[in-house]
Amino acid sequence: MEAGSFPVTIRASQDEDVEAMLAIYRHHIGRGVDLSLVHESEPLQPHDLKRRRRNMRNYRLPHLVADRGGAVVGYAYAVLFRKRPAYRYTLKHSIYVHPEHQHSGVGRMLLVSLIDNCAAAGYRQMIGYIDAANKPSIQLHQSCGFRQVGYLCSVGYKFGNWTDVLMV
Repeated sequence: MEAGSFPVTIRASQDEDVEAMLAIYRHHIGRGVDLSLVHESEPLQPHDLKRRRRNMRNYRLPHLVADRGGAVVGYAYAVLFRKRPAYRYTLKHSIYVHPEHQHSGVGRMLLVSLIDNCAAAGYRQMIGYIDAANKPSIQLHQSCGFRQVGYLCSVGYKFGNWTDVLMV
């Protein structure tokens, strides 16, 4: 399917979307500049993602997909930044776009919708951690009003190399 052949709709994810989301996620942790590789000790399974989605809904946290012609071409979500009550209005977020749909505006649509959904749910601040080598993600976040607030040197280890992380 050609990347731009259908309009993109952003909607809440459903259990039926889990396999497509996992395929996108596995691509990014296996080949991309995603930092989840350093945190996942076991491969993410469908029941794990379904459980995470249910937990997010309990906190009114959005878990969104970008749907193009009935196919999931990206997804985004936000989780609590910290569990302590003082941080209850702050979230951290993640965005994943299918490799065939990168640089097509899908990531921007997901991020804007995620920001809007989080604000509507009463959250005040969003934080992102981005691999310093992931220039497109850095540019996307900057264009949506995020600014760099931290630089963490050599905190991620993947593919035999240490990676730096930007905090936005």
